[in-house]
Amino acid sequence: MKFEAYCDESNPEVLGSTSSDKKYLLIGGVWLQSEDRTRFKDGIHHLRRTHRIGGEFKWNRISRSRQQFYVDLVNYFFDQGDRLRFRCIVVDREKVDLTRFHESDQELGFYKFYYQLLHHWILDFNEYAFFLDTKKNHRPDRLKVLRRCLDSSNLSSLVTNVQGIDSRQSVLIQLADVLTGCASRKLNESSRGSQPKDAVVKAVEQRLGHQIGPTSRAEAKFNVFRINLSGGW
Repeated sequence: MKFEAYCDESNPEVLGSTSSDKKYLLIGGVWLQSEDRTRFKDGIHHLRRTHRIGGEFKWNRISRSRQQFYVDLVNYFFDQGDRLRFRCIVVDREKVDLTRFHESDQELGFYKFYYQLLHHWILDFNEYAFFLDTKKNHRPDRLKVLRRCLDSSNLSSLVTNVQGIDSRQSVLIQLADVLTGCASRKLNESSRGSQPKDAVVKAVEQRLGHQIGPTSRAEAKFNVFRINLSGGW
């Protein structure tokens, strides 16, 4: 089968920071079968037209006047069942040793965590294409290296593409941004100043039936992977 994932991040600046008020970097993605792509895009565009949402929608643009659109977007995501899934990796900045494990390179560390997000949901005998929100990298070959590493570490599956896309051109990356923002707000305990954002988080938790938090690897619909950087077993 052919699968795709559309990915974005929250708080990438915390890697290597000692002064950020955020504890966690999150990278998240929505996963789907390639054959469902057009249907899901059409469904999201229908919501946009219904709510008269022009331009890019994203977590940082949630406002009181647009709150219901984002709540309806969350409900649309959950209404698709396991055909449309979300997974994010949660990285504790205080436990990241850039010097020891990432050659003192924040960008390298960032893409290693991207690898961890994607690698563990690649299953045997499938094909995968990954689409990441475009970033300005110091090294232009970051995505080529990421694709090569993913492909070589999953010998019974095929990674056909790892590509940067401008989020303004992809409603699925925008959906990933919103869901990642929900998880980040909860895990970073960033509850200051935005009742509309809290309402969107509440909509997610109502559909989950519990608060947003780390899940088991087997969780299929809304998977929150808090990576253990402390070692041990």
